Amino acid sequence: MPKQESVLIIGAGLCGSLLALRLGQRGFKVHVVEMRPDLRTVDMSAGRSINLAFSNRGLKAIKLVGLESKVQSLCIPMHGRMVHDIEGNTFLSNYSGRDNESINSISRELLTALLLDEAEALENVTIEFQKRCTNVDFDNKEASFEDTISGTGFKISSDLIFGTDGAGSALRKSYFKERKFLFSFSQNYLTHGYKELTIQPDQKGGFKTYKNALHIWPRGDFMIIALPNLNGSFTVTLFLSYESGTYNFNNLTSPEIVTEFFEKEFPDALELMPNLAVEFFENPTAPLGTVKCFPWNYKGHSLLLGDSAHAIVPFYGQGMNASFEDVVEFDAFLDTHEGDWEATFKDFQNHRKIDTDGIADLAIDNFHEMKDHVANPIFQEKRKIEMALEAKFPEVYHSKYSLVTFKETIGYNEAMTIGRAQDKAILSMLAANKISLKENLKEVLKKVQEETSNILMEDTITRTFKY
Repeated sequence: MPKQESVLIIGAGLCGSLLALRLGQRGFKVHVVEMRPDLRTVDMSAGRSINLAFSNRGLKAIKLVGLESKVQSLCIPMHGRMVHDIEGNTFLSNYSGRDNESINSISRELLTALLLDEAEALENVTIEFQKRCTNVDFDNKEASFEDTISGTGFKISSDLIFGTDGAGSALRKSYFKERKFLFSFSQNYLTHGYKELTIQPDQKGGFKTYKNALHIWPRGDFMIIALPNLNGSFTVTLFLSYESGTYNFNNLTSPEIVTEFFEKEFPDALELMPNLAVEFFENPTAPLGTVKCFPWNYKGHSLLLGDSAHAIVPFYGQGMNASFEDVVEFDAFLDTHEGDWEATFKDFQNHRKIDTDGIADLAIDNFHEMKDHVANPIFQEKRKIEMALEAKFPEVYHSKYSLVTFKETIGYNEAMTIGRAQDKAILSMLAANKISLKENLKEVLKKVQEETSNILMEDTITRTFKY
């Protein structure tokens, strides 16, 4: 493939830094421009997205760029959800019945810094910070920027322009403003927002609660979760309505009310968070939104990837993993089309769009599952059956969660389609007392497979014949 094209990447977050590294490894001249300061030199946490869930689809991308061992050193394995009830009782619900499958808690800052270091080490990659993109001129393949410190404006020309600048993407906004082609865009928000808090390490620098799990306090219409960090702390995230319910973000207006809320709903978490009342008002409250758009490319020389194309809510832990998988899929199409950029961009977006729509919908489904269903007895029984089937038949049965999170060889849409049918099959048969863990597991598997096939067939017929 010819390597003479210059590449401009707008945005140096996780997706942009990974894309820069991969295209740099391929020999392209890459120029990355980021609006924010360099997180390697300043503290960028500010109470938002400190750590992330890293799983197989993300690992696939890390293997592609040869950083598996370095990234693994940043990870804390989480084998399942540690569910905390209102009385402070806990139980661990594993993510998989297979012993070798777990997700990982990883620092956004440390992972981004590693990717930036690796990309910047390449002679053909240049990275600039504190330069905000204001517009893209597609006819001239030119992006306009403003230095956020001096206010000075300047332009950068490039053969190819990639937008990896997140949910507020400047490249996507330029698509919309261009009005020279049919561009569909939607941004939908949940009624809930989120706020990040902290469980600090104990006096010896250790973890105050079980390290190798994603902790969750489901309370029906709201919840908190906690992910472990390498320094012994946990990042705690409160998901709560802005307006509805006895307690909401709009009426948690004093330290006394915040403490009252946690004493009532999360008493065991409150014991681990002596600085809660102060931290609650220091950290921002942020919205939870989904972005969908199409097309992702224009004129065969610009392309959206990651959150710029498909921002999702965080409840499946797949936002970063989906963005990383974008880079893997795009890299494969580069090989397929050998320098034909228009064909590469069009085939990539057409192939990838259905899967990113799928994970966006699944993430919203999982929001309701995590805040409510995980504490429901019939859901807990379903999980026990799924774990038993995965343990007994590891090559044959995969739950919806496993299909999405661990079976990276299939797309999100296929995982969603099969997984939803399996969920419906198991729940309906449990409700009708047609399956039980007291039965022979081989018979349970047979019933689940047959009912799943029937549901998939019904769905296919329904889609084919619309009344």
